[in-house]
Order: sequence, then structure tokens, then C-alpha cells
Amino acid sequence: MKKTLIVISIFHLFSINKISAQNNDAALAAVAGAVAIGSAIASIENLKEQVELSATEWFLSNNGDVVNFRLKTLDMKGKKLKDMSSTSVITFKIQEFDPFKLPKSSDSFTKLDGKKYVLLSFTSSGWLNDNGINLDRLRWFIIDEEKWIDMMVSYVKAASGKNDKDLIENTLRSGKIVNLGVKVKSKNVIPFYKIGSDMYLTIDYDENMKFIYNEKSFGIYLKETKDLVQMSRNVVIDIHKFFFND
Repeated sequence: MKKTLIVISIFHLFSINKISAQNNDAALAAVAGAVAIGSAIASIENLKEQVELSATEWFLSNNGDVVNFRLKTLDMKGKKLKDMSSTSVITFKIQEFDPFKLPKSSDSFTKLDGKKYVLLSFTSSGWLNDNGINLDRLRWFIIDEEKWIDMMVSYVKAASGKNDKDLIENTLRSGKIVNLGVKVKSKNVIPFYKIGSDMYLTIDYDENMKFIYNEKSFGIYLKETKDLVQMSRNVVIDIHKFFFND
């Protein structure tokens, strides 16, 4: 009987130790996972700071007449570090402001009233590596409200088949871009073609670019480098909203 009790006790003690070890392993794994997630968040935030610094330096070097401005990435929210190396374009929204006329809360661009710009950074393969950002792999393109309208008129022509420049421009200025077309209030005034994800409608924009309409994106073909960069429809919607609806 004593032997039986001893065996049972030893087995019980072994089971407790095994369970305890398993719990410790699980706890360590959870901690390691949390650390990994924390590192990933820190890394993407560091990358965001680096690209914003690079964009600020470029803007300062090429827009010397602008004194006070705010600059912020538009399309990195929710992105993971591993996804960024394959990103073909990064967008930044920029707005001038008068520091003497700042509202009490200046966290939002909607509270500023200066001129607006969107800065596009076209990336090439290898722009992001273990050492950080390779600036030689970035190409910059600045857009103001009038340039954006001009670009969108061409894009909408390709996306809809409409050719009336004045109609398209007026609709863009008074409406908003959505996935299905250009809306004014609740009416889809200029509907876009419904095409498959593997179909592309193109239009020649200028000597440097060709625009491509696809079901999910706004494509920009850079003639000099022969790179096709793709901007998601949501980013196009956000840029248009920044210029005309914010």
C-alpha cells in the first residue's frame, strides 16, 4: 500500500512539474510574441519617421519659398514592415500654415487653411534594406490641387470613357471619387467601367507618365524607368478628399 502511495505521489508530483513547465513555456512564448510584436511596431514607426524625414528634406530643398508647413504620411497606417519593401509609392500630405492663426487644436489638417500639396515618393527595388532607406532608389513628384485635377481628368477619361474635359473637371471639383466612379452628393455622375482584376485601361498623360485604370488601383507607368507603380483606390479617394473635402 505504501509503495502504491509513493508511486502515485511521485506520478502526481511529476505531472505537476510537467504542467508547470508547460505553463512556463507558454508564458515565455507569449512574452516572446509580445516582444516580437512590440519590435515590429517600433520598426514600422521608425521607418515612418525615416520616410517623413526624407520627404521633409526633399520638400525643403525644392520648395524654398514655403516657410511653415505640416507633413504627414498618408498611406502607412496599418502597414507592416515586411510589406513596405514591396511598396511602389509612398504618399505624403503637406499643408502650409500661419503660426499666428493656428487653432487651439492643430492635430487635424482640416483645421489648417494654407495651400495643400501631395508628395509622391516612387520607390524602386532595393529602396529598403538592412541599413535603412536607400535614397538613390526614390523618385519624388509634387502635386498641388490643380495638378491633381489635371491628372484625375485623364484618369477618369480612361476609367469611364468620358471625353468632356469640362464636365469631368467640374464633377471632380464638386464631387468625390468612389470605387464605382465620381459622385456628386448621392448620384454617381461619372460611373467607371466594371472590368476584371486582370484588365487594364491605359491613357497617355505626358512625356513622363502613362496612367492605368484597373479594378482596384490607379497605375502610373514611369516611362523613363519603365516602372509601373500602383496606388490603391483608397489612397486616390483619400488624396481627393484631402484637396477638396477636408
